[in-house]
Amino acid sequence: MADPKGFLTTPRQDWPRRPVEERVRDWNEVYVPGALLPLVSRQADRCMDCGVPFCHEACPLGNLIPDWNDLVSREDWRAAAERLHATNNFPEFTGRLCPAPCEAGCVLAINQPAVTIKNVECAIADRAWEEGFAAPAPPDRLSGRTVAVIGSGPTGLAAAQQLTRAGHTVAVYERDDRIGGLMRYGIPEFKMEKRHLERRVEQMRAEGTKFRTSTTVGRDVDAAELRARYDAVVIATGATAWRELTVPGRELTGVHQAMEYLPLANRVCAGDLETSPLSAAGRDVVIVGGGDTGADCLGTAVREGAASVTQLDIYDRPGTARDEDTEPWPTYPKLYRLSAAHEEARALRTAPAAAEDSDARLFAASTLRLTGDANRRVRALHLVEVDAERRPVPGTERVLPADLVLLALGFSGPDRGDGLVSGLGLELEPRGTIARDAGFATNVPGVFAAGDAARGQSLIVWAIAEGRAVAAAVDRHLTDGTTRLPAPIGPYDRPMTV
Repeated sequence: MADPKGFLTTPRQDWPRRPVEERVRDWNEVYVPGALLPLVSRQADRCMDCGVPFCHEACPLGNLIPDWNDLVSREDWRAAAERLHATNNFPEFTGRLCPAPCEAGCVLAINQPAVTIKNVECAIADRAWEEGFAAPAPPDRLSGRTVAVIGSGPTGLAAAQQLTRAGHTVAVYERDDRIGGLMRYGIPEFKMEKRHLERRVEQMRAEGTKFRTSTTVGRDVDAAELRARYDAVVIATGATAWRELTVPGRELTGVHQAMEYLPLANRVCAGDLETSPLSAAGRDVVIVGGGDTGADCLGTAVREGAASVTQLDIYDRPGTARDEDTEPWPTYPKLYRLSAAHEEARALRTAPAAAEDSDARLFAASTLRLTGDANRRVRALHLVEVDAERRPVPGTERVLPADLVLLALGFSGPDRGDGLVSGLGLELEPRGTIARDAGFATNVPGVFAAGDAARGQSLIVWAIAEGRAVAAAVDRHLTDGTTRLPAPIGPYDRPMTV
């Protein structure tokens, strides 16, 4: 601990965002370039040598947070990068995309603003690339064993990198034309520029990982034949079966799933398209769903030039302070948080007839029906306020103009229409996820499942932890029953709750 009184003398400072008027005119990341590094050394000083660091427990990766906070406070960036990469393959991803349950578990957060753990992590990762501390780490020798990883999201990439570094020959199969899964086509550019992803993929190529894009296992490649060609298979396809909105009018033109809308905007940023076929430009947009995916749609619609944007959240507006009775420290509390997209919506007053402090969200709102014009194109969304039990409140119906409705209601499990599940004969859990045992193994010998496909929809930090853990299980399967790879979590581990 470099400054034993840092947490008493230094206030919390987050990475500043660019002015709203500037950032909504481009697709670059929302933060001020270069403004993080001058902050983080003093912010790392706020880590208080708490004795029992609950940030370790709150993070499924088991990140050595106090260690690298201390090293950053001393500006020993090389050692900090070594500590960080010891537990996390992709800290530049989590440092931008993770909601930071570690900060909710920070001991300082009991009665003060937490240490800016996420910002420090991002600064270390970026500095590691700038200083050459993230060089490829190919294995000294090959094992002669082969592994197919299906899916190139954070789980698949983490598993592939760990297994490649252990000496196995790994091929990653991805149904899209580029590697990255949800990080590639689901996460908007303003949250994470894809250069960070490209850089990591090139590192993995240099280490020996093979990539097979535009290949849907179960359709382009027979699933059973693929299993026969490899010594082990890891299924990390994510939870891509989206939840539906079952209300009258769902069939109208102009009603789309979020994951039909967001990939097109990412393809525009990649130069594949000049404009998106589903662009929100000049349209009244309503987003159904109050989570992060809905916020991603909101920020995207604002940048495309929507006439208005409203986001519906079926839950009540949460408070600004932790409820110690229902969500005591160190659990991750449900709080009112202002994402970059909501900050933009508030500043630009995107919602129709928006109140002065509106951030585009309508809380405790449930969709009743959608209505359209003579051409069967959606024109309005009818909603009603609901109580805590989601029961309609009489007399609260209202109508929002809507000629583009985006559904961001989450995901229920892997897609069953591509032939992978049926082709391998995989057993499923009642909720639709792939069944597995305590060692990540499915009912099919040599086939393992990890990430959202088996766990269900979760956070990126859990996805990477699953990838590292399943890699250890596969390595154990391929060798003599032992492994030197870390397994930070088990398949039945869950976030801390009351």
